[in-house]
Amino acid sequence: MDSFWDFFWLLLWTFFIFAYLMLLFHIIGDLFRDEDLSGWAKAAWIIGLIFFPFLIALIYMIARGKGMAERQMDVVYKAQADLDQHIEQVAKRTDPAEQIASAKALLDNGTISEAEFARLKQKALA
Repeated sequence: MDSFWDFFWLLLWTFFIFAYLMLLFHIIGDLFRDEDLSGWAKAAWIIGLIFFPFLIALIYMIARGKGMAERQMDVVYKAQADLDQHIEQVAKRTDPAEQIASAKALLDNGTISEAEFARLKQKALA
């Protein structure tokens, strides 16, 4: 029975330590992402996190939590915009004449059959 509770407490403390480390890394990432905060202020927060980790993490979340969420959303929106731009660039439709010419080149090389050429031609004209 004693070994079960030892394992239980080990599991619980491991969870809390892992959650705290995730929070700490998120705070440090947010500090370096914030362009409005001066270098000295960033250094002060980091030094505070080293000497009083739990207290400073709590103060940071209370004082800067809203800005932290906004900066994270900005990162997400920028990543989504970059992805959308990349998809647009890759999926950009070419001129139907160019599509038919490339399909004809594939037909001439023997890469595709006459039926596939007709299908690609019909798709380009649609």
